[in-house]
Amino acid sequence: MERILTRLIDKIQKIFKSNERTAIGILAGSMGLLSNLLLFFAKLFIGTLSGSVSITADAMNNLSDTASSFITLAGFKIAGKPADKDHPYGHERFEYVSGFVVSILVTYVGIRFLDSSFVKILHPTSIQLSSIVYIVLTLSILMKFLQGSIYQRLGKRIHSNTLQATAQDSFNDVYTTIAVLFSAITEWITGWRIDGYVGLLIALYIIYTGVKMIKEFIDELMGVRAPEDEIGEIRAHLDKFPDIIGYHDLLIHSYGPNSVFASVHIEVNQDWSLSHAHNVIDTIEQEVKTNTGVDLVCHVDPYPLDDPDFKRVAPNLKQVLRDIHPQLRFHDLRIDNTIDPEVIYFDLVVPEGLKLSNEELQELITKNYNKENISASMSIIFDRTYLL
Repeated sequence: MERILTRLIDKIQKIFKSNERTAIGILAGSMGLLSNLLLFFAKLFIGTLSGSVSITADAMNNLSDTASSFITLAGFKIAGKPADKDHPYGHERFEYVSGFVVSILVTYVGIRFLDSSFVKILHPTSIQLSSIVYIVLTLSILMKFLQGSIYQRLGKRIHSNTLQATAQDSFNDVYTTIAVLFSAITEWITGWRIDGYVGLLIALYIIYTGVKMIKEFIDELMGVRAPEDEIGEIRAHLDKFPDIIGYHDLLIHSYGPNSVFASVHIEVNQDWSLSHAHNVIDTIEQEVKTNTGVDLVCHVDPYPLDDPDFKRVAPNLKQVLRDIHPQLRFHDLRIDNTIDPEVIYFDLVVPEGLKLSNEELQELITKNYNKENISASMSIIFDRTYLL
C-alpha cells in the first residue's frame, strides 16, 4: 500500500509541479471525490428501492463526503500556493478554512436527516429487502474502511489535521453503515421497524461529529496554544545554551503545518558586548530553525547581574514570590533607588491556578517584601497569558 501511494504522489507532483503536501492533498481529494460519488449513487438507488430512510440518510452523508472531498481538493491546491505580497506567511491556513466548510456541511446533513428520521418514526414503513441491499452496504463498509485507512496514512505523513479529520469521518461512515445494515437485518428477522430510530441515531452522530469538527477548526483559525511536544522541543534547544540566564514569553504562531513562527525573550548579562549577544542569538535562532523548522526571533533582555541593588533585591523577591505560590516568577527586574521609598519594577508571570486578583497580589507581595527588606513600592506588570 505504501509503495502504491508513494508512486501516485510522485506522479501527481510531476504532473502538477507541486510539493509533496499539495500532491497528497490532491490524491486524497480525488480519491474521496470518486469513491464517495460512487457510494452516493449506489446507496441512493437501494435506499429508494427499499424505502429505507436510514439508507437514504447514509447516501446523503456520502454526498456530503463528496462535497467535502472537492473542498479538500481545492483547499490543498490553494494552501500549496507560495507566499505573495498580500499573504507573506503563505496560504497554508486555507486548509483550516476548507476543513471548517466541510464540518459545516457534515452538520447540515445531520440536521436534515434528523428531521427525516422523526418523520419515519411517526409514520413507519417496511423496508423492501433484496440481496443487492446487503451487497452494496457490505461493499460500502469495506470501501469506507479502506478510504479511512488511506486518509489516516496520508494525514500522518504530512501532519495534516484536515486529513486526520477526514479519516475519522470515513471511519464514522463505517459505523453508521453497519447500523443501517443492522436495522435491515433486524426487520427481516423480527419484523420490528426500527429504521427511523436507527436513522435518528445516525443523524445525531453526524451532528455530533460535525459540531466537534467545527470547534476544532475554529480553534485552528483563531489560534490556540501550541502542542506541548512542540513547545518542549524548542525549550530543549534553548536549555542547551548555559551562557544565557534564562528565557520567557515564548510565543508560537502557526500559519499552517509548515509555516510556524516563534518569538522569545532571552535573558543575558548586560555586560556582554552587543556583538557577542548578537552571535549567541543568531546561533540559537539557526539551531531551532535547523532542528524544528520553526522561524524563531529572539529579543534580548539585559540583566545587571553585578549591580549591587539587583543582587540585593532579586533573591529576596524570588523568595517572597515562592512563599505565595511556587510557580510565581518575575522577569525584567529594575530598581530605582533615587527616590524614597525605592521603586521595584518587574513583570510578574501569574500561573493559571492562582486565583488572587492583580490588586490582591500587588498588596500581598509589597507587604511580605517590606517585612524583611528595605521599604519599597512595587510597580508590577501582570502577565496572565499563561505562556512560558
